Formats: sequence, C-alpha cells, structure tokens
Amino acid sequence: METKIANHYRARMERVLAHIDAHLDENLSVDRLSGVACFSRYHFQRQFSALFGIGVHRYVQLLRLKRASYRLAFRQGESVTAIALDSGYEGPEAFSRAFRQRLGQSPSAFRAEPDWSPWHAATAPLTQARSTIMTQSLTVDNVRIIDFPETHVAMMEHRGDPRRIGDTVRRFIDWRRANGLHPGKSSTLNIFHDDPDSTPPAGYRMSLCAGVTAHFTANADDIEIGTIPEGRCAVLRLTGSSDNLQPAFAYLYGEWLPESGQELRDFPPFAQRVRFFPDVPEHEAVTDIFLPIA
Repeated sequence: METKIANHYRARMERVLAHIDAHLDENLSVDRLSGVACFSRYHFQRQFSALFGIGVHRYVQLLRLKRASYRLAFRQGESVTAIALDSGYEGPEAFSRAFRQRLGQSPSAFRAEPDWSPWHAATAPLTQARSTIMTQSLTVDNVRIIDFPETHVAMMEHRGDPRRIGDTVRRFIDWRRANGLHPGKSSTLNIFHDDPDSTPPAGYRMSLCAGVTAHFTANADDIEIGTIPEGRCAVLRLTGSSDNLQPAFAYLYGEWLPESGQELRDFPPFAQRVRFFPDVPEHEAVTDIFLPIA
C-alpha cells in the first residue's frame, strides 16, 4: 500500500514536470502547476522543493534558459528577441540580465562563443531535479533485436572533454546546413568510441554523423565518410532527455547483455537521434541506442 501511494505521488509530480516541458511558452504560475498536480497551492511550493531540491520558480526559469541556450548555440537563424519572448521575458533586456545572472554570459556572447563550464554548473540543479523522477525504468521489454541496414555517414569526430561536445555540435550543424543535410532528410547518429566514465577527458572520442548517399564525398578537412555496417543490433529506445545516456548503457551492458546470452561484435555502440530538444519538448525527445551483436 505504501509503495502504491508513493508511486501515485511521484506520478502527480512527474505530471507537473511534463506539463512544464510542454508549456514553457505559457504562464506557469504556482496556481496553475499546483492544479496540475492536484495539490493545495499553499503546500505545493514546499512539496516541489523538498522532492527536487530546487524551487519551482527557479526550475521553470532554468529550463527556459536551457532551451534558450540551445536555440542560441544551435539555431543560428533565430533572433535573440524571439528567443527572449518565447522564454517568458518582455524583451531582450530582461532576458539578457537573467541569462547573464544564471549562465555567466550575455545571450549574444553565448551565441558567439559558448562558455560551457558555467553552463554545466548552472544547469546541474535542473539535471539533478529531472533525474529524481523523470528517469525511464528499463526492462528487457524495452530492448528489441533488429537487423540494422548498412548506413553511409558523413562524420565529424569530437575528441576531448565530453562537456565541450557542444562546440563540435555547432560546427557539425553549420556544415550540415551548408551541405543541405537537414535532419528531416538526413538521419542524425552518434558513434561512441569511448566510455566517458573510464576514458580520460583529453582522450575521449565520439563521432557526430549524418546519413548520406553512397556516392557522397567529403568536402571539408574535418569530415570523413564512413559506414555503419549492417548487422544484428539490440536497440533500446529512450524517451526524454538525452543529456546522460550512461544509465542506458549501464543497463544494456550490465543487465541485459549477460541475461540475453548474446555476443557483441566488433563495432562500437551508436545512437540515432530520432526527435531532439529543443525542436520538441525535452520529455518528448527520442533516442535509439544500438548495441551491435553477433
């Protein structure tokens, strides 16, 4: 009975986080959010802070600023004013003050050259709050075995601290845009050559990939053409934030693989970004993780 009650309570609070994700452009007052949770407004703020370790107002602000920072860094065609208004601010001046206060740079400076260290520090409470309750439970039913088709890709390698992957992502997005490889027409994949938990930051490698035709040729020094080979793969679909894929890898390697009786083949794990933030609300992002098996 106690477990049932606790799960019901968590479900109500998870409903609040999903509502915030889906309605970031709208009024997210305490009255409205307490109604979503079906809790008294007089107690809701304390309940939220006690469960997530962060106040509801700060949570909403950080999530809006996180989305704004992604749009500034990775969506160069969007104006600062439009991003400010979508983030709940009356204009760019108020938005700039809040952005600088929380993330350590002005929006224009962040767009020109993001400083990821203060960004990670500022968004850490948000990440921690979301991991408290919005982590997908993984079971054998979440894993399928498929025959993955041979896929030609254009690759840009990120080498170095995983916390600076955003810089490589920016360059890769610019290259894709210049070559007409929009994600709506060209698949978005990542190949994970190293485990960030056991690899020194300076030696970490990950390849950002875009699906291309067999006859596509590299036209930049930092782009290589390669192939993800055909073969059997275990695939695990994650719905929600893809900021930290390590729990999914830990489940696949530590639980699913030993129990499945399958053997790995000689190709690194990879992922396909099916739907991604900030183009969709973070809780609606979809990432497929592939484990190549013999």
